[in-house]
Amino acid sequence: MTPTPRYPARRATLPASVLTLLTALLLLMPYPASAHASARADATGIAGPSGPGHVTAPAPASGGALPDGPGTAAAAVEEVTGFGSNPGALRMYRYVPEGLPSGRPVVVALHGCGQNAAGYGTDSGWLELADRWGFSVVLPGQTAANNLSGCFNWFQSTDIARGQGEAASIAQMVSRQVADTGADRARVHVTGLSAGGGMTAVMLAAYPDLFAGGGIVAGLPYGCAQAAGSPYVCMYVGADRTARQWGDRVRAAAGSYGGPWPAVTVFHGTADFTVKPVNMAELVEQWTDVHGTDQQPDTSDTVAGHPHRVYENAAGKPVVETYSLTGMGHGQPVDPGTGTAQCGRTAAYVLDVGLCAAYRLGTAWALD
Repeated sequence: MTPTPRYPARRATLPASVLTLLTALLLLMPYPASAHASARADATGIAGPSGPGHVTAPAPASGGALPDGPGTAAAAVEEVTGFGSNPGALRMYRYVPEGLPSGRPVVVALHGCGQNAAGYGTDSGWLELADRWGFSVVLPGQTAANNLSGCFNWFQSTDIARGQGEAASIAQMVSRQVADTGADRARVHVTGLSAGGGMTAVMLAAYPDLFAGGGIVAGLPYGCAQAAGSPYVCMYVGADRTARQWGDRVRAAAGSYGGPWPAVTVFHGTADFTVKPVNMAELVEQWTDVHGTDQQPDTSDTVAGHPHRVYENAAGKPVVETYSLTGMGHGQPVDPGTGTAQCGRTAAYVLDVGLCAAYRLGTAWALD
């Protein structure tokens, strides 16, 4: 799959130098609020203490308007309460463009550690595209009570299974949004950055029946923390499994569901030292296996100067797509400006690389 050497998944077999590095990171990284104060819980945030934390548009508690500025949406982000039993104790925000008719798509956008719902929706470009193309956006919000770093708990077994924890809460938000807006159930998509990318993989695996497609930005394959024996190993080293083993994790999460499976697009920076790019390769293995196709791309080209690959199924339909963002570190790719293919605005861990991930996903999902 990749010539990059990797260490065994079990922490006990790692070289001492790697264990020393991971121990240092363990001491530096914040931890879930539910963890015992004397011990760090595993992987509370992909980005660590200096991860995505620049908040430019605070999520209003009662539907207040976002600040004016480039790329700012015209309507308001509002909080929705009472959307279900909410076993993951998340908050639900949403953006619905003025006059949105029924039958339109829904995009679920999951923020990274230290970010908030509306800030990520604005900076990533999703809200401006919602106004431009006419769809609604669900913006799940993490709370400090769940995770002191504001990270979705993509690594906790109790939050990544169907019907449980944060995954179930997000699924309930989707049901509420579809009911309230009369949205097209066949055109619901999910995407997210970093910890939000990890949770995007969770939603695609645990609830494949809810989503037509997903966009994973600087994220990880489903079940990676469990496969590696540690979220830290997963993030900084990677978990080496066969395509079938990765696919089996998705099939186990989906239970009796047998398809159709959501199409998956992955964006990852080649200079990402927070979540190693090997995770994109493992995501390709996982989802090509789920779709029953091989790991050889059917299309290899460049988009905005960045390597781009497309993997098709036997019917010639694109089912997995990757963008390897040359020289980009850990973050959400955007391309600020007023051009047709431009969207988003720069912020901490929202990076101008001449390609807007939200636009690329939106066109792939026919939101335009």
